[in-house]
Amino acid sequence: MAEPFGVDVPVVAAPMAGGPTTPGLIAAVVEAGGFGFLAAGYKTPDAIATEIAELRGRPFGVNVFVPGGAPIAEAEFRRYARTIAAEGEPYGLDLANAPLVSDDDHWSDKIDLLVRDPVPVVSFTFGVPPPDVVAALRRAGSRVLVTVTSVDEAMAAADADGLVVQSSEAGAHSGTHRPERPVADTRLADLVPRVRATTGRPLIAAGGLARPDQVRDVLRLGADAVMVGTALLRTDDSGASPLHKDALADPRRTRSVITRSFTGRPARGLRNGFIERYDAVAPVGYPAIHHLTRVLRVAAARAGDPERVNLWAGTGFRQARTGPASDVIAELTALL
Repeated sequence: MAEPFGVDVPVVAAPMAGGPTTPGLIAAVVEAGGFGFLAAGYKTPDAIATEIAELRGRPFGVNVFVPGGAPIAEAEFRRYARTIAAEGEPYGLDLANAPLVSDDDHWSDKIDLLVRDPVPVVSFTFGVPPPDVVAALRRAGSRVLVTVTSVDEAMAAADADGLVVQSSEAGAHSGTHRPERPVADTRLADLVPRVRATTGRPLIAAGGLARPDQVRDVLRLGADAVMVGTALLRTDDSGASPLHKDALADPRRTRSVITRSFTGRPARGLRNGFIERYDAVAPVGYPAIHHLTRVLRVAAARAGDPERVNLWAGTGFRQARTGPASDVIAELTALL
């Protein structure tokens, strides 16, 4: 049994915020014997409650962003807004004068929801939740996981029931607790044994896993389960946009890179025109930069323009395949 999830297949569907993770994708992974996380990021509490109700009775969890950690000064925000302003002109967007929006993504309301309507597992990304939050969730019957990207972060998450150990190979946002620092180049095969040496708690390994031999090897190195996201993006059950799915298979997209240019927080995506133009000048500033570029990304996606959209992808994106998500889970576990 894959701990701490109570399932037979040690594969977990990653919480991919912004659309890719849907209740349908989680249900498909669960039916294949795995576990899945809903992504609470960018959703209202009511929307999350609806998704929880849809999956109730299945082994699943909810992932929540820990707020704070990447503030930005008005002057720095305005500088970047002016710098990228030309990108919005084709869509009638005035990015230069966009307001600085910094919120906590309905943090308190989401915690209240998960205490009132508990799920088996709650995971946190971007930091360590306060002890009172962990205690409240435990009293409600949930187990608590924290995403970590280093041994130091693993030790700081001492109150967690388990850890999601994420390497720099992972797609989308890094779970780093210090977004102002450059993301260290870490291989999952190196990071998992280092964290395992410090704790006996369950470890879920995440980052670039796209082949059955990678899954087998990281489990042998001390992980209790693996978490996959990019490997599921092109499946029939994924909520990723056609633009995103097509880009993952585009032979012209040769690599993924870590950038702050879209959200002000380090995230790995396919290199495109926006990253090339602004990565070197992008400030730290999440969620303010996320809100600044969101309207541009939405407009570009509607227009079929992949050069101004965040095409999140881990290092194993070339192995992402089409078809049912259940087939991907079966393939990834074929050597176990």
